[in-house]
Amino acid sequence: MLSARSLFQEIVGHDDSFQLFCSIAASGESQGGWENARIAALVPDGMRHLAPKITRHGADEDKHGRIFRALLRNRGLAPVPVPPETDYTMLLERRGIGLAHDRLRREQALSERDIVVYLAHSRVTEQRASEQMVLLVNHFGDHPEIGRAVRQISGDEDNHLAYCHEELLRLARAGHGRTIQRVLRESALAEIAVYRDVSLAVMAHMGRLLRWPAPKAAALAAGIRGVYAYERFAGWHRMVGLRPPERRDALGGAPAAAHGRA
Repeated sequence: MLSARSLFQEIVGHDDSFQLFCSIAASGESQGGWENARIAALVPDGMRHLAPKITRHGADEDKHGRIFRALLRNRGLAPVPVPPETDYTMLLERRGIGLAHDRLRREQALSERDIVVYLAHSRVTEQRASEQMVLLVNHFGDHPEIGRAVRQISGDEDNHLAYCHEELLRLARAGHGRTIQRVLRESALAEIAVYRDVSLAVMAHMGRLLRWPAPKAAALAAGIRGVYAYERFAGWHRMVGLRPPERRDALGGAPAAAHGRA
C-alpha cells in the first residue's frame, strides 16, 4: 500500500534516490538563502528595521542547504545536478512570482511594494515548507539518520511562516491590505501548479532510479494530480489567510547551529 511513510522510506533507503532528494533540497534552500541576503541588502530606507529578520531568514535557509549537504557527506555521497524541471524556485520565478533574480542582482534599492511582494510570496511558500516538514517529522522525527535534521528544519520553517504572518499583518494595518491579498492569491494559485509540476517531475526521476513498476508510478502521478485538483478548488485558501502567530518575533534572534546528523 502506498503511503507517504513507505514512499519516503524507499527514497531514503536507496543511495541514488537519496542523493537526488538531498541535492534538490540543498539547491532550493541555497537559492532561498541568496535571495534573502540580496533582499536584506536592498531593503528601502523606510523599512530597514526588517533587514535583520530578512537576513536571519536567509541564514536559516543557507543552514538548511548545509544540513542537506551534510546528510549526503555522512553517507559518502556528493551532490548531483538538479534537473531543471524540479527547480521549484526558478519555476515560480518564470511565472512571475516573487522578486526576479535579475532585479536582485542590481545595486538598486527595492521599493516598499517589493517588500510586500516578497513577504506575501514567502508566506505562501513557507506554508508549503512548514506542512512538508511537519509530515516528515511525524514520520521520521526519530529516524537515526535524518531525524535530528528534519526536526531542526521544521522548527525553522514554522518560525519563517510566523514571521511572514506577523509582518504582513503589520503592513496590512499600514494600508497595504489590498495589495497583500492580491499578491497572496496570485502566488498561491501559481504555487499549487508549480508544486504539482515539480512533484510529478521528482516522482518521475525517483521512479526511474528505484525502478518502480508502471502501475505504481501511475498511481503516484494520479495522487499528485488529485492533490492539485483539491488545492485548485479549495485548498489554496489556507495559503492566503493571515492570523496573529503564536510565535511572536520568531526571527528576532540569531539562527541555531546546523546539525547534519540525527
